[in-house]
Amino acid sequence: MLNNDLINKLQDLKRQSEESKTRLADMEITEDAGNGLIRLSMNGNRELTSLEINADLSQFEKEDLEDLICVAFNRALGRVNDLNEKEVMSSAQSLFSGM
Repeated sequence: MLNNDLINKLQDLKRQSEESKTRLADMEITEDAGNGLIRLSMNGNRELTSLEINADLSQFEKEDLEDLICVAFNRALGRVNDLNEKEVMSSAQSLFSGM
């Protein structure tokens, strides 16, 4: 049987998790590739929020365009993962500081 202290801590953890998701949803990371030919944005919850192709598509081979999109996406994802890790660590510190 769970005691009240453990239940309260679990409720705090759930609340902090929801607050973190909200904060991360409001954060936006933008990256580009090909000197700005491809630009995309992601929020802190790893959701792609925009993709811009800033050139005439007829200038590109299909594979080159796909490569540029992958480069921009992976750059943004790396930054978002770092942002997520910092947010989780911050939440964990505040949660465990009260223990």
